[in-house]
Amino acid sequence: MNKKELEEQIIQNYQREENMMILVFAQWCINQDLTPEELYLKAYPDQAANPALKEALALTVPKEEAGEIADQTLLNVLSLFGNDDLAIVVTEEIQKRKK
Repeated sequence: MNKKELEEQIIQNYQREENMMILVFAQWCINQDLTPEELYLKAYPDQAANPALKEALALTVPKEEAGEIADQTLLNVLSLFGNDDLAIVVTEEIQKRKK
């Protein structure tokens, strides 16, 4: 494998993992009766139409069919990808729920 092929493979792997992170976020929102688009827009107001989020939403299932996603698991996944703004919005929602 040459350098260019290796770089392309690394990029593809990152994109797949990023899509998985978005799916985890979207499913967590569904499980918490929250609207993923609204939370995402709060964190990233300049990214109203995020195609990756739309793709992830198509893969979510009703919360009755989904497994539980722990709050800390979602926060860890967001942290891995440097989504600090989204993590802040998620943390705010977690705090609202705990009141």
